[in-house]
Amino acid sequence: MKAVQLQAPGGIDRLSVTDLQDPGQPGPGEVVVRLRASSLNYHDYLVVNGTIRTPDGRIPMSDGAGDVVAVGEGVGDLAVGDAVVSLFFPNWVAGRPVFAGMSCVPGDGVDGYARELVRAPASWFTRQPRGYTHAEAATLTCAGLTAWRALVVEGGLKGGDTVLVQGTGGVSIFALQFAKALGARVIVTSSSDEKLERVRALGADHVINYRSVENWGAAARDWTDGLGVDHVVEVGGAGTLAQSIAAARIGGHISMIGVLDGLAGEVSTVNLMAKQIRLIGITVGHRESQLDMIAAIEATGVRPVIDSHFPLDQLGAAFRHQEAGRHFGKIAVDI
Repeated sequence: MKAVQLQAPGGIDRLSVTDLQDPGQPGPGEVVVRLRASSLNYHDYLVVNGTIRTPDGRIPMSDGAGDVVAVGEGVGDLAVGDAVVSLFFPNWVAGRPVFAGMSCVPGDGVDGYARELVRAPASWFTRQPRGYTHAEAATLTCAGLTAWRALVVEGGLKGGDTVLVQGTGGVSIFALQFAKALGARVIVTSSSDEKLERVRALGADHVINYRSVENWGAAARDWTDGLGVDHVVEVGGAGTLAQSIAAARIGGHISMIGVLDGLAGEVSTVNLMAKQIRLIGITVGHRESQLDMIAAIEATGVRPVIDSHFPLDQLGAAFRHQEAGRHFGKIAVDI
């Protein structure tokens, strides 16, 4: 089978297409999946560029979607021909997080989905949404579920709430779409007027160019008649958290899901306390939430926004496209 491997210590130019032995027949409780698509996430980029160190020869990519081609003894919920999508944390079934780190995450702690075939426990996959293409399904594993958990599972989003979304990457666009589908108002920030026009077309109620509006947190709060937003999808990290706190209402909810502006920095704890803000770190979610999200997608008709497609043997070019920051939504890999 064809696969892409990463040579240690990492770097986009150290990705190579190789031929590996097929995985063979599934054992008890296992399936073999013919992978058809993956999609890029910032976490994958950190693996590939060497910020997250992995063993030599690691197969990257946490997201995988495809068709079941063989089923092992004892597998009852999947059959040959089923369209499936992977889980980011394959051993987290439900409930509270019980571990930290990425030891079981495909493309990081174990080999990922930049390959044609994989043999794995059936529990590492769920069904795809009905009517989705494989490329669309492959956007859900990390970006889709992160947005869903931030707003719905942890945030308790309800109709009439106001959501502030930062940027136009995969998680942010999913957050916009889920929020609108559930009846919320959405503010989107970006440095690109062109991208802001595109999010308006997706239903954004208000947009702010943070390059031209320095105190965009206050501007977002002003748009809510001074009350502040109910939810913030925080992707910047240390560099934007102060603005998110300024934008939030008293008792508001901030989901910290990204570190694009730095791994550490000062936090105004007095403002967090004064506003009684709930700040939670989000790292994707569990299997039960993924199934709930898929059911909601089927009920609401939400479909992912895919910026571009790259073939598997051009995975490096896909990461260069991501690195340039030109994309809007998700970057898909066709396998």
